[in-house]
Amino acid sequence: MHFSLGIDAGGTYTDAVIVRDSDGEVVESSKALTTYPDPLPGMKKAIDKLDSEYLKDIKLVSLSTTLSTNTILESTGFPVGLIMVGDYVIPEKLPTDYWIAVSGGHNSDGEELKVLDLDSVGEFALKIKDKVSAFAVSSYFSNRNPEHELAVKKVVKELTGHPVVCGHELSQDLGAYERAITAFLNAQLIPITHKFIQSIIGEFKVRGINANMLMLKCDGSVVGIEEALEKPIETIFSGPAASLVGASHLSRLNTCAVIDVGGTSTDVAMMQNGLPQLSNSGAVVGGWQTRVKAIRMETSATGGDSHVWVKGDVIYVGPRRVIPLCRAAVMYPGFREKLKQNRVAKGYLCENIQLTKFFVRTGFRPIELKTGEREIYRHIGKEPASFGDLLVALKKRPSPSMLDSLIQKRLIQAIGFTPTDALHVLGEYTEWDVEASRIGASMLGRTFKQSPEAFSAEVKRKVARNIAEDLIAYLIEGMPRNEIDRVLMGKNFTRFRVEIPVVLLGGPVKAYVEDLKKLINADFIVPEHADVGNAVGALVGKGIKRVEILIKTRVIPKSQENKAEEEGGGTPESGVIESALQNEKKTEFIVFSPTDRKIFEIHGEALEYAEELGRLLVMDYMINAGLGKEKIKIEVSRKHLAPSGWTDIPLETKLVFVGVGVPKNREGLKE
Repeated sequence: MHFSLGIDAGGTYTDAVIVRDSDGEVVESSKALTTYPDPLPGMKKAIDKLDSEYLKDIKLVSLSTTLSTNTILESTGFPVGLIMVGDYVIPEKLPTDYWIAVSGGHNSDGEELKVLDLDSVGEFALKIKDKVSAFAVSSYFSNRNPEHELAVKKVVKELTGHPVVCGHELSQDLGAYERAITAFLNAQLIPITHKFIQSIIGEFKVRGINANMLMLKCDGSVVGIEEALEKPIETIFSGPAASLVGASHLSRLNTCAVIDVGGTSTDVAMMQNGLPQLSNSGAVVGGWQTRVKAIRMETSATGGDSHVWVKGDVIYVGPRRVIPLCRAAVMYPGFREKLKQNRVAKGYLCENIQLTKFFVRTGFRPIELKTGEREIYRHIGKEPASFGDLLVALKKRPSPSMLDSLIQKRLIQAIGFTPTDALHVLGEYTEWDVEASRIGASMLGRTFKQSPEAFSAEVKRKVARNIAEDLIAYLIEGMPRNEIDRVLMGKNFTRFRVEIPVVLLGGPVKAYVEDLKKLINADFIVPEHADVGNAVGALVGKGIKRVEILIKTRVIPKSQENKAEEEGGGTPESGVIESALQNEKKTEFIVFSPTDRKIFEIHGEALEYAEELGRLLVMDYMINAGLGKEKIKIEVSRKHLAPSGWTDIPLETKLVFVGVGVPKNREGLKE
């Protein structure tokens, strides 16, 4: 009998499940704390808890992770240099201080508009190479011709040795700025994702497990682990995708909304008729619009490990993740007594300065520190340090912004009160040190003249309201958050009703069901194995590959033909195209694909080339991802753009190839 192993390394916990291939039943599961900065020890502990007899018969291993999403939400990614090629209108909001815009770019036909300024690219790369870990590049119309992005990538890699992510590698959609943001966010994740994948490959080699290895992608499909190592950008958002697919499998529902409450974030998504609902414009995470083909989801920084902090008469939840007090008391002997003695003047209170907040070093090595950062970092060690400790050591008030910067660089990690602590106080989840949670709730509740139980109940209600708000924001796109909150607060004698089942995933998620029912009229379901739903989802994802190819008709009138050749090509005004066709002027058919740009003189040849190339790209991708060739089905859709009165030949033809397959060793697994 054969089995499959699913592993999800989340922001807080690493889950593992063993599924019987013959019927898809979960036969065993385990859970361990995710370890930072190296996730491998947490994965080892999760696997060690599984029955070794099952492990001997594992033929398929599939992985998912929320680490990438959490990194974006918390703004703790590695520093990246951003290179924009073309006449960019630079917006006020850019995700990095290390950026440059240089001359270059192409037009919509893929022809060069301006010569690429590689000298400026080289100077920029050398100037910041010691300040960043990777580079991202996006060029105008690189989806029609990527040669400038590829040229920049080659130069930067030769000069710095750093990874370089190109916008066209992620998306063929229009939107140079959005592709730039997408490339930047993915470049941030390269070191983290590489470490994760390399660690797990090595671990299974050591254990002697010879299995087909896959990783879940952000659209709910799977990719071969070797390709994920080569192109880690394709695996971002796989954690939320895993929860969606896993929830549908565990609940046996083809259509449902899914809420996954993790340690750092809450993700809302939807399955419709057995397929994930995808985003039309790309995923939005941490306020950034990307061009990544991903499940449509609503993500917020509310999770079990979100920092609960107070200022004035307001309780805040998030956005940063911290180690809960209850867990810190187990990790660091003597922490409970230190917590009791902590004192902070009210005037100092802010997110990074709280009665219940402490700091410890991580295992990451500093790249470049400012003077203020270096001073603070020197006084934070492997044991928790409070604001008071730093105040005494520095002989001055530690800068909250410098603490924030050290957290973003992953050099220190914070400890604080969390929703997990609130559940410990209320007795609804008691995995760790309850007394440490009570001490924290007492200290924070004193501000509001509340008992530990009353303060914790208020935190729990606030978290439930945030979850409910995320659900409605997902289902009713465009509805203002303040209007959603008005209804959830019970104003205007109205209440939301959801007509499809809502499946909840996450460790102690049952604790929030009753509060959610008071806010929304819906059928909330917590399936068996809800605490390891992501790991299940990593296993039941199908192999899906989507390729888009565009054929564009271009006509150059005889009067413009010589001029176009002299200037290196040109696009005539649309008004002359039809008359040019009628007068048998020069007609070209440009094929834009993810791999190349080709020009044909005969439309039939262009169409035939596009058809063959699309099927080839899908099939090669699926086979390399470890999918059985005989199980792959490819569907092709064609959309033609032909204005009224146009000729038989379309102005544009868009071909979309969608391949669906089942991973090898899982053909017998029932959905």
